Amino acid sequence: MHSLILASSSPRRKELLQFLQIPFESMNSNVDESIDENMQAEDAVQELAVRKAEAIATRYPDSWVIGSDTVVVLDGQILGKPANRADGKRMLEMLSGRTHEVYTGVAILYGEHSSVFAEKTEVTFWELSEPEIERYLDSGEPFDKAGSYGIQGLGSLLVKQINGDYFSVVGLPISRLARELKMMESEWT
Repeated sequence: MHSLILASSSPRRKELLQFLQIPFESMNSNVDESIDENMQAEDAVQELAVRKAEAIATRYPDSWVIGSDTVVVLDGQILGKPANRADGKRMLEMLSGRTHEVYTGVAILYGEHSSVFAEKTEVTFWELSEPEIERYLDSGEPFDKAGSYGIQGLGSLLVKQINGDYFSVVGLPISRLARELKMMESEWT
């Protein structure tokens, strides 16, 4: 395989990609992440993943480039990263005691070839008390994460159950990615 580039500076995605035991570089794609409000979550994460990968692939056409994006969806509404503490609190109150979906889109680009897919995982939160929400907000963890929580950190204490790929909720469905890369390498090289 030619060089591999992760079009992300996310420490979580970098850590997950290391599971593949393939050398890679990480580069921030710095793309516009705004989406059409009427777009379905599954389509939105795939579009954003492609944007991120394309931003790097245009500069490194001989490299395999992976772009990824994750959103939290409740009642058809996409919950992005909170704008501030009040927004984070609002999201956590909405998620309390309910099941929501987490969509992660992945785009793999290599030359003229591409593979784009999305994974959906259902996550159920415990009923959260106001002090629990306030403590979690005080930790600072929610503020750079979709839906105002990170399942891999203190946010794990909010989660009652998941149905689907845990690593997709973290930000990269690594098992599916490994299989896609293996299939693509045999077909494209």
